[in-house]
Amino acid sequence: MTSEHTDSTEVPPQPLRSFPWQVRVILAVLFVLAGATLWLTNTILTDRFTQSTQNKAELRLALYGGNILSELQRNSIVPQLLSRDPELIGALNSADFSRSTQRLMSFVEEIGAASLMLLDGDGRTVASTDRNNLGKLHSDQVYFLDALQSNTTVFSVAEKDNGESGFFYSRQVEFQSQIIGVILVEVDLQKFQRAWAGISDAVLVIGSEGKIILATEPKWRGLTETIALRRQPPQNAIERAMRVTSDWASLPADAYVQGEAVMRIEGQIPFRGWQIISFTTYASVRERVNGILAPEIMGFAILFVGVFYLSNRRTVLRLMFFQRESEDLRDLNARLQREISEREKVQKTLAVAEQSLAQSSKLAALGEMSAAVSHELNQPLAAMKTYLAGAALLLKRNRPEEALSAFHRIDGLIERMGAITRQLKSYARKGGESFEPLDMAEALASSLSMMEPQLKHSNVRLRQIAPDQSVLVMGDRMRIEQVLINLLRNALDALKTVSDPEIEVIILSKGETVTLSVRDNGPGIKDLELLFEPFHTTKEPGDGVGLGLAISSGIVTDLGGRLTARNASDGGAVFEVQLPIFDENKVNSPPVEAAE
Repeated sequence: MTSEHTDSTEVPPQPLRSFPWQVRVILAVLFVLAGATLWLTNTILTDRFTQSTQNKAELRLALYGGNILSELQRNSIVPQLLSRDPELIGALNSADFSRSTQRLMSFVEEIGAASLMLLDGDGRTVASTDRNNLGKLHSDQVYFLDALQSNTTVFSVAEKDNGESGFFYSRQVEFQSQIIGVILVEVDLQKFQRAWAGISDAVLVIGSEGKIILATEPKWRGLTETIALRRQPPQNAIERAMRVTSDWASLPADAYVQGEAVMRIEGQIPFRGWQIISFTTYASVRERVNGILAPEIMGFAILFVGVFYLSNRRTVLRLMFFQRESEDLRDLNARLQREISEREKVQKTLAVAEQSLAQSSKLAALGEMSAAVSHELNQPLAAMKTYLAGAALLLKRNRPEEALSAFHRIDGLIERMGAITRQLKSYARKGGESFEPLDMAEALASSLSMMEPQLKHSNVRLRQIAPDQSVLVMGDRMRIEQVLINLLRNALDALKTVSDPEIEVIILSKGETVTLSVRDNGPGIKDLELLFEPFHTTKEPGDGVGLGLAISSGIVTDLGGRLTARNASDGGAVFEVQLPIFDENKVNSPPVEAAE
């Protein structure tokens, strides 16, 4: 009895073993295919989206660093100008400062500095744009002591009364070789820190001493980066951005902030060895990868359901059951397909909008005066540095007349810098220029005069070919010289690694067009298609931001011409500026009455 009962007991069916071997092979292949597909999709998309997020973060960091450098350079010349102001010198000599504060206030809005202060020889504030500072003593401050010991403009970082870092340019005021006071200019870098408060990234600027001087997290200031991340984790936007569900796909971490993996992007600010660093979360990468993995998982799930459905036709009851289930699955599949289709449409729309936003951001960044002024003033500043070094050497050799000539050239460069600033403002407004006929040969000669120190220093052989007669074009001299200087400077940069550098400049007049070409024997141009894109550069970090050719192309286009580039057949790069020749016959003549 026991044996018979045991034999008659039903064993619960095991679904997988009840399938034919062909079905089991198909299911095994589907499992392997699903795992491999999901793994490849996750790996490829994670790398792609991580790289995209990192590129955007690097672009933002470059813009932040450029803005800070532009603000510092824009204020660096102010102490030198104010130290020569006759009214301020007269006030220090006469001890009558009744009008000094009002005079400083008249300058501060135009300069854009945080504050201006005039200190007497004892370090006491006698005039200030902030009346609360009047009468305060600064004799023990580093910016006052450094200014007394140097006859040039000095830069200092000092802690203010409110605990924040203050950034100051200071210079001594002299009268008859006697130090009678100090002019103090505070640079407003806190505005960048306030602007960063609304972003999801964490941004910090490290000074030359290795301590944080600007940061989105106030508790970080004054600490090193390592101590700041360990002792003072952020409690702001980046912390909220990292509150996401854990992802089964691991992401590479550059650093960890409060236990979360973040991308660490580092950039150099070419000023006293400053560094700018940002921390960006992987939240957007996880969301975008999961958004694509989810439809794939759903697709494989539907395939598995289909295989099980086709393999379970053993009884009519099961067939009817699966028929009903298939109808529900078809309805569900249709809804999923519609949702997937709608999602794909939304993703395509978002991709187009993202591309448009990226292009708009490039053009908007091009209009930022800070980056443009920083780029265009590099050349005059380099020339001024060379002339100052030469003047110092001439003075040591007791040749003051020749040194005075160098100072006159420096004064001319300062006027040119002011003119460049005005022209860039006019260029940003896209209108209102006052054009006049000018000789291309004269514009080239003026540009070569500006580049003379760099050409001599680089030992470049320069060849010029120009027509005997004047070739006139209608335009603005300063902006055409900007274009020529940019082309010459790019040629010099391309010849840094060439043993026998050579630049050839040709002015050719043909028909109604004049063509000025600048040719070098350097390595040539790799990416011709991206050459005139804003912020596209092949130079080393710190040598350029990729705005020179973009600005030059815009200037030539505004003048009715075009700027092209190509690689020469025998090596090197050739840039050509084509402009319409000025025709006096096409100019409207004055009315007859006026002529008489």
